[in-house]
Amino acid sequence: WVQLMESGGGSVQAGGSQRLSCAISGNAYDCLAWFRGTPTKKDGEAVAAIELDGRTTYADSVKGRFTISKDNTQNTVFLEMNSLKPDDTAMYYCAARSFACSLGSWRHQYGFWGQGTQVIVSS
Repeated sequence: WVQLMESGGGSVQAGGSQRLSCAISGNAYDCLAWFRGTPTKKDGEAVAAIELDGRTTYADSVKGRFTISKDNTQNTVFLEMNSLKPDDTAMYYCAARSFACSLGSWRHQYGFWGQGTQVIVSS
């Protein structure tokens, strides 16, 4: 069982930065990820994932601009977003699954999802 709650969204100008947080309750996970999409399609695009040991994976569209990290003491996963573009506008969702990101595709099979936080990037 895992519960996820995102925060930190909002409006920002292109070129700016924003940090999203995801508070985690429960420990039945081996892989945490950030997705962006819409309320009817939360898994529109897998953005980044992090293993329990800290190894990370990124979508090509955000590589070099976004950083996923995890604070074990706070049981929180973060997404630091820099050099934001209008195309980054989306609902951002935190997700968790019970097996490693490196097993199969890191973009699929997440059983736990947060409610999302909106990011709007204006030009």
